[in-house]
Amino acid sequence: MPAHPHFRQDFPQLDPPVRTLMGPGPSDIHPRVLQAMAAPTIGHLDPAFLRCMDEIQHLLQQVFQTKNKLTFPVSGTGSAGMECCMVNVIEPGDRVVIAQNGVFGGRMADIAERLGAEVVKIQVPFGQKFEIDAVRTAMAGKPTKLVGVVHAETSTGVLQALPEIAAAAHEVGALLLADCVTSLGGMPVKLDEWGVDLAYSGTQKCLSCPPGLAPVSFSERAVQALKARKTKVVSWYLDVTMLLNYWGGERVYHHTAPINMLYGLREALLIVLEEGLEAVFARHQRHGDMLVAGVEAMGLAMLVPEAYRLPQLNTVVIPDGVDDAAVRRALLQDYNIEIGGGLGDLKGKVWRVGLMGHASRRENVVSFLAALESILLQQGADIQPGAALAAVAKIGA
Repeated sequence: MPAHPHFRQDFPQLDPPVRTLMGPGPSDIHPRVLQAMAAPTIGHLDPAFLRCMDEIQHLLQQVFQTKNKLTFPVSGTGSAGMECCMVNVIEPGDRVVIAQNGVFGGRMADIAERLGAEVVKIQVPFGQKFEIDAVRTAMAGKPTKLVGVVHAETSTGVLQALPEIAAAAHEVGALLLADCVTSLGGMPVKLDEWGVDLAYSGTQKCLSCPPGLAPVSFSERAVQALKARKTKVVSWYLDVTMLLNYWGGERVYHHTAPINMLYGLREALLIVLEEGLEAVFARHQRHGDMLVAGVEAMGLAMLVPEAYRLPQLNTVVIPDGVDDAAVRRALLQDYNIEIGGGLGDLKGKVWRVGLMGHASRRENVVSFLAALESILLQQGADIQPGAALAAVAKIGA
């Protein structure tokens, strides 16, 4: 049957705009990652691809700073990684403590409830961190199976230290689950040293890879909890007992892996390790400091105190009288810069500015601050013209 003569006109060639992605994710994709993803697709059981899988696992262990054998990427976004960790160790009736200070802690609690767990929530206002005494109090009284904490809360820009919480969880025989979606590849994530039992991340943040994979890691304690289950894992697709047979030594077919996405992840991990973890972390911190210096010099305020503020995801308080959506729309339409709005309790109150992975560059900080200043002046905001870039210049390259 011949093609309709107007079909191409109705559906022109795909031509998405080129943006500078400075929101909460996805971040700018490194050109080497895009090039790697264009390599020829081969079978997911091809010996050449199996070698690629081995390499990915080895590279992930280095970036997660762990010797956990069960470290691999789940085929799905970061939320699939969250669900994978939880469905494999939580059974109906298990007592689970979830620390919620943002949207993604709330998502953890939602999943635990769906799994039939007895969920105890520790809640503090968005933009604040948890104190260890609150965690200890929540775990007291009854046996606790798991404590869930967001290491780097994408919705608020809050960093939550993990070692003390891990130690407290282990004292009562609980596992520690950490959301490392926004932290992996942008700041230290030391699973073994800190005592994290289950961790998950995403490829689209500081790894500068497209969304679609969720690196996870299970400690030996988590593996033992999985083996001791009395009930079947409720998710077939995310059942690690079966995924082990594909990502482990046997390489038994489970699902058709996203071959080219895994090429991209392999390249993204290589880029991070070639630069060096400490150098990568220092770059994110340096550019985060530049952004904060410029924002504050302009006369705006940051939501999160410096002591527990993420350098790669910054929440800027929207000044009174400024139109949130109009600013973000102008950044996108006039400057091709994408930033994020607030989520949940922070909707309409903050802008979320990402400096993750390949997007963490001085030129992005300068371009964003200059564009924001221009837009705010047009809206009549009370800011200090020229102060932002002067503050950035003092920090240096």
